[in-house]
Amino acid sequence: MHPQMRTQVLAPEPEFPTPTDMRNAMGRFATGVTIVTGIDEDGPVGFACQSFTSVSLEPPLILFCADHRGRAWPRIRPTGRFSINVLGEEQSDLCGRFGSSRGTKFDGLDWELSRWDTPSLPGVLMRAHCEVHDVHTAGDHDVVIGRVLELECFDDDRPMVFYRGAFGLRN
Repeated sequence: MHPQMRTQVLAPEPEFPTPTDMRNAMGRFATGVTIVTGIDEDGPVGFACQSFTSVSLEPPLILFCADHRGRAWPRIRPTGRFSINVLGEEQSDLCGRFGSSRGTKFDGLDWELSRWDTPSLPGVLMRAHCEVHDVHTAGDHDVVIGRVLELECFDDDRPMVFYRGAFGLRN
């Protein structure tokens, strides 16, 4: 062998992350908590969502991700309109209600119908009323781009934060 040639030792191919690996790693990124709401011929519907962000200021666009196998998003999508309700730190009751797959989410809840025909939840920090602009399938979720029709900002309370599988910033 030539003195300057080295034998290259190949490292084993890395394994792709498992769903548990993804959940644990992505849980290290703190997110806010929202409730996506809509209404169809069967009534109001909604779900808790942490994957929400602003996309563009002009035109005003937002993005959220929804499990396309879930019960709520498939009902909202064909209506073409939805609202994003940003939760405050003290709204664990709303988060629990809409984060559960059990029960009727709107039973006994004091909500209002917005001028865009979408449910507006009480006491939230902010609402974005939107129309579906585009939807992209990505694995088991849909990446939904919404065009913002109206924004409503309320209290300057602290937001609800989801971090490492729990609500609030913990170690």
